[in-house]
Amino acid sequence: MSNSEFNAQGFFVTQPLLSESALVQLSQNLDTLTSGSATPRAGDRHLLNHAWCSQLVQVIGQHTLLRDVLPDSYCGVQCSLFEKSAANNWLVALHQDLSIPVADKVEHPALTAWSNKDGCWFVQAPVEVLEQLVAVRLHVDVCTEIDGALKLIAGSHQYGKVDPTQANALRTSSGERLCAVERSAALVMRPLVLHASSKASGNSRRRVLHFVFGPQDLPYGLQWHYAV
Repeated sequence: MSNSEFNAQGFFVTQPLLSESALVQLSQNLDTLTSGSATPRAGDRHLLNHAWCSQLVQVIGQHTLLRDVLPDSYCGVQCSLFEKSAANNWLVALHQDLSIPVADKVEHPALTAWSNKDGCWFVQAPVEVLEQLVAVRLHVDVCTEIDGALKLIAGSHQYGKVDPTQANALRTSSGERLCAVERSAALVMRPLVLHASSKASGNSRRRVLHFVFGPQDLPYGLQWHYAV
């Protein structure tokens, strides 16, 4: 997809990004990550702490299939694991991704909804920051409707931050598109695109690595928590 088409729709699904051997290695890395947990985890926001993930984010950032939507100057600023299974199953209401991980708290009226999660500061950034970001949701497992695939509203990122009433109006007027994604492929999206997901209805395992890419420099004296 061209950059202009991506900017108009706000999302697209790629062909597979990794070889089968690379995907198997990635799956093993994730199994090692989660095997020490006493209880299954739905997600982990800080995978860029791991060397294998820092290497992977660079592979994705330079991938030929993403060349038109990821400028060379962009860096990876976050990687989260979201895993749905019979043990961890949830629905996600219609929303936009508004918070970004930063190194330190900065007082400025444009910066709101500060929170500290696992030792990392998150803040709701202004629209001019959010509209530059690109999320790449790399699917380790196949994801169809029964696996809780994302449903997105095309073009909704063009409205900036929207309240729940406007979000529901856009869903009614524009409808949703369910994005099934095959193993090793990715759903690429603007964080401001309205999206939701249902609970998985089967017994499958759906692991997604949610990478966020953005420009290296931030306004208001902010700095990224990670910049890979």
